[in-house]
Amino acid sequence: MDLTADRGELVALVGASGAGKTLLAHAVLGMLPPNAEESGDIRVDGEPLDPPARRARAGRGIALLPQSVTFLDPVTPVGRQLRRSAALAGRPDPRAAAATALTDRGLSPEVAGRYPHELSGGMVRRVLTAMAMMGSPDLVLADEPTPGLPAEAVRAVLHDLRRIADDGRAVVLITHDLPAALEVADRVVICHDGRTIDEVRPADFTGNGEALSHPYTRALWLALPANGFHLPEDS
Repeated sequence: MDLTADRGELVALVGASGAGKTLLAHAVLGMLPPNAEESGDIRVDGEPLDPPARRARAGRGIALLPQSVTFLDPVTPVGRQLRRSAALAGRPDPRAAAATALTDRGLSPEVAGRYPHELSGGMVRRVLTAMAMMGSPDLVLADEPTPGLPAEAVRAVLHDLRRIADDGRAVVLITHDLPAALEVADRVVICHDGRTIDEVRPADFTGNGEALSHPYTRALWLALPANGFHLPEDS
């Protein structure tokens, strides 16, 4: 796997399920399982970081926007969870930070008193984003933030990530939803079987994929419903 993300940039890491996308995010955070064997370099601002150094930055310099809404405590109001995130991030006034975080994500103050099951999927995603941003991270890893959401909520989540990048942070959007990624990404990195195999400009995904040089990238593009579910064996 080989991936670079600069400040002010949103990089989409796209691939099928099992391609290694989430595993890469966990490696960056120093969260690989104990039986994992790791090799290679992970650098932030050019500085190589070993797993303990990465774990020390998790939630502060590096933040994870998790894939599952189960990352929220189901029996605790979201306001209390936001305040705890603010305290762990070192905010001097966690209560004020939690209230501001809700407002910044377009959520009303009464959301703080609700439990996760009382929120829509899109609202939960915004709460998770607010928690991830408490530490003002330089790098945000958004792991499949849109599955199961209605189209309007998907657009809101993606444009929020775009705004985070435009604020001067590096954002890696991990997704299998190629069309959604193309709406906000500066670059698209394609991975397959634990390898990054291609890097493409969003503008190259057009027509019959004439601008796509790698056969796997072209196959992903042509297999989309809008492109007729064309499979490689059909050619």
